[in-house]
Amino acid sequence: MQKQLTAIIEKEGDGYVSFCPEYDIASQGGTVEEAKNNLHEAL
Repeated sequence: MQKQLTAIIEKEGDGYVSFCPEYDIASQGGTVEEAKNNLHEAL
C-alpha cells in the first residue's frame, strides 16, 4: 500500500530545499528534481 505525502519544494540560494510536513523531514538538491529525489530517498 502506498501513502500519498506532501512535498514542499522551495528555492534557497543556489539550490532547492524539499520538505515533507507529515514526517518533518527535509532534504536538498541543486535542481527541483534532485531535491525531490533526495527527499524520496530520505523517506
